[in-house]
Amino acid sequence: MIRKSVLAALAAVVVFHVLIFIQYGVVWVGALAGYRELLLLFAFLLPTFLVHAPIARLFGADRLTRPPAPVKALLEGLCVVLVSLVFWRVFYLFPQHYLVPTAELSPRALRLSLVLSAVLSLFFYYFVEREHMRKHLEQEVVRVAQLQKETFQAQLEALQKQVDPHFLFNSLNVLGSLIHLDPDRAVQFLGQLSDVYRALLATGAQPLVPLRSELALVRAYAHLMETRFGAALHVELAIDPAWEQALVPPTAVQMLLENAIKHNGATPRKPLRIKVSAENGLLIVENNRHPRTDALPSTHTGLPNIQRRYHHLTDRPVEIVPTPERFVVRLPLLPAPTV
Repeated sequence: MIRKSVLAALAAVVVFHVLIFIQYGVVWVGALAGYRELLLLFAFLLPTFLVHAPIARLFGADRLTRPPAPVKALLEGLCVVLVSLVFWRVFYLFPQHYLVPTAELSPRALRLSLVLSAVLSLFFYYFVEREHMRKHLEQEVVRVAQLQKETFQAQLEALQKQVDPHFLFNSLNVLGSLIHLDPDRAVQFLGQLSDVYRALLATGAQPLVPLRSELALVRAYAHLMETRFGAALHVELAIDPAWEQALVPPTAVQMLLENAIKHNGATPRKPLRIKVSAENGLLIVENNRHPRTDALPSTHTGLPNIQRRYHHLTDRPVEIVPTPERFVVRLPLLPAPTV
């Protein structure tokens, strides 16, 4: 509103003095009363500028898809002109009888004023509002491209960590032991391993996935890790089904579990406990802290990647709350689009 008011005031001043110069050959009006015309011009331009934004949204790229492009452009221009004609009568012609009662407008002057108002409205619509919309769309394209890049990076990092030789060595080592000790559990472990890869690949390039899809990946990954670490690890999923339609960035929750396991040591006597829950529109991942004595080098990409993706998706921040006893991360649950 403030931006449009300032723009309307500047435009009114410029147009008013240009018309004065064209008509009288001077820039300044001698009598102060003459500037009442300037006030009328501002009263016409301000509502005109304010209504341009809804018109631009109405005829945006994702609206009115049925008419062909030339017909759509013609309808858009006609809509701008019709609105300007209505505003010319309401905010310029009628008030003129009260503010400038001595003014006598000839039919020629009325027609010229009418045409000028339509031309001004079209000029400012296409060179101000549409230009603003074009820049906004360009920014949106950049935002979507950046979000897609972050999603690709997260998926690549998740896959790279899963195919890491150390991870594969440990997984195959566990699988080899289970084949001799418990063939049924070995088959289950192999299924869990394939479920992890399948869930990772299923997300594709999607910037958001339903929470239920992310939980399928988390369950598969948690079962895999619990089989590997035994009683030293316990993962609890306490999610009300009502939240499973909400959206989250893919692999975000799985990355938080992976970070917790990577940076904490655990034993059967002091197990690592990870809890995933949801409340008040937030997905909460928390774990007790058992800092490793042989701390692994951190790439510092997991949490920053999640934060950057959320930055492109919503104004709600990712909350990170570390304490000496616990590490808590709260992810905003984004609403699913309504059909």
